[in-house]
Amino acid sequence: MLGKTKYSACFYQSSKEQGAQEVKIPFEISAEYTPPVTKLTTTQLTELTNDGVSSSAAFENIITQNPVMLRLKYQAEILAKREVPVLIQGETGTGKELFARAIHNASSRADKPFVAVNCGAFPSELVDSMLFGHKKGAFTGASADRQGYFQQANGGTLFLDEFGELEPSVQVRLLRALQEGVITPVGAVKEESVNVRIITATHRNLMQAIHDGHFREDLFYRVAVGVLSLPPLRERQGDIALLADALLMDMAKQDVALINKKISANAKNIILSQLWPGNIRELRSTLLRASLWSSEDAISADDIKQALFDRPQNNTSLLEKDISQGIDIQNIISDLVRHYIPKALAHSNGSKSKAAELLGLKNYQTLTNWMDKYDVK
Repeated sequence: MLGKTKYSACFYQSSKEQGAQEVKIPFEISAEYTPPVTKLTTTQLTELTNDGVSSSAAFENIITQNPVMLRLKYQAEILAKREVPVLIQGETGTGKELFARAIHNASSRADKPFVAVNCGAFPSELVDSMLFGHKKGAFTGASADRQGYFQQANGGTLFLDEFGELEPSVQVRLLRALQEGVITPVGAVKEESVNVRIITATHRNLMQAIHDGHFREDLFYRVAVGVLSLPPLRERQGDIALLADALLMDMAKQDVALINKKISANAKNIILSQLWPGNIRELRSTLLRASLWSSEDAISADDIKQALFDRPQNNTSLLEKDISQGIDIQNIISDLVRHYIPKALAHSNGSKSKAAELLGLKNYQTLTNWMDKYDVK
């Protein structure tokens, strides 16, 4: 089928077996020439694989049309105007640092430092020095005074990523700094005042860690004033295809070889059928790998398949969710629907009647109703 119009158009197909059916083509399909990505240099590829958050990140950089994410953006904008600590929870790759930087950039501290620290990378013997600094001669190898992260972020924002990885002994020392706003560099005899806003992030369930005795409850309530819980990508209905296009456009800004590169409709169907346990970070790296294999004008379904990793299947994972933490059964149903319908359509070469039969549904109209309800493309 080929159509050209400046207005929205509907396509129909007909056959003796199925009669007339409206065909859903929700994607823009174009044929524009793009230089092969194989022309990228090693340096350019390295830059593209860097998924670090831009220092100018703002709320408009958070691409979404999902109601839950839109509400979180609104809440984060409110928190940006307040001087309260913020805790951002979410799986790895859900955009916690993006939210943290956007909060900082929209706050009154925007012209002050934003210092991002990975707490999981702290060597236990150097934690005090890294956080609070040290004086010359404080220990072997301390050949000069060194500022810690608190001093570097003074007046601005200190982002403590992987906050749940802090050892209990470090939690005690950090709590005092947060409560009193003072630190003591290693080897110093005099305290120093610091004015730092704290934003923390973790993929762990800190309430469970408190229950298990691995995390201090007083420290948790010190940082968990404004709390944002970011959903995984698989629960962001309507966002996956939107993000795929946005990520590809962002990569194109870093290298002209990707300008005007498109994702084919079949490739998007493959993307929509995945659960993306690595979330946005995994989606981005998959698109980059797929663009390497693609020598055509558009990234194909085969390019995406080749770029995906085979993961071991856990057939009981849906039955092992922790009900004590609460679950969203509608999201679980949605995950199943959005995973299997595209697979059935792909297996039946787009025939809704055959796909409905494979899925145990009455007819293609029932399948269409499910697709509309769960926004399956």
